[in-house]
Amino acid sequence: MRRDELIGAVAALQDPTRRALYDLVRARQPVGRDDVALAAGLARSTAAFHLERLVDAGLLDVAHQRRSGRSGPGAGRPAKLYSLTDREVAVTVPERHYELMADLLASAVEQATGAESGRAALERIAEDAGRAAGAGGGDLAGVLAEHGYEPAADGDDLVLRNCPFRMLAAKHAPLVCDANQSFLSGVAEATGADRADVVRAPSAGHCCVRIVGAAEVVRVG
Repeated sequence: MRRDELIGAVAALQDPTRRALYDLVRARQPVGRDDVALAAGLARSTAAFHLERLVDAGLLDVAHQRRSGRSGPGAGRPAKLYSLTDREVAVTVPERHYELMADLLASAVEQATGAESGRAALERIAEDAGRAAGAGGGDLAGVLAEHGYEPAADGDDLVLRNCPFRMLAAKHAPLVCDANQSFLSGVAEATGADRADVVRAPSAGHCCVRIVGAAEVVRVG
């Protein structure tokens, strides 16, 4: 889900009634709207309205099933059943992407061989992940923005005003910042900005990486 979709999903649960129905579906899934309305003490139309809002927000899935188990003529119309989606919704402000770093670290543990240290595996995997992110389309600044870095022009360079891994970097700076630099090197290569230098330049409140000479290959809106 895109960030605006994630925010919309969280906002959908702000309504107390909608949040109660979400919890009810979670406890009884799959469940029909009649059962939800009865359990919540709501009119069927009211329950249906809130359930559909949760579906639109990507929090619930819908399936149609005949509860009697019969089929064919006389079996009745299939009931509309609600259940939770397999999506996980989390919004951080400022934007963080801890799941990305967790995936890189887990992959490094799994893929490191006897001849390769865990840190070397992490940097290799992070660079590959950066290439994959950059190959998805868009220029360097667009990919950086999509991943929460908040790029901004500073002369001929790009500074990154946000660290997507801030809490991890605060506790494990050498490991996390090395992986981050490798990831950004992969992004730069895949987006055609490999002439720019991805260097470490720690600055308070910013990402630890600065992209030197990026102004020659990318524009920041």
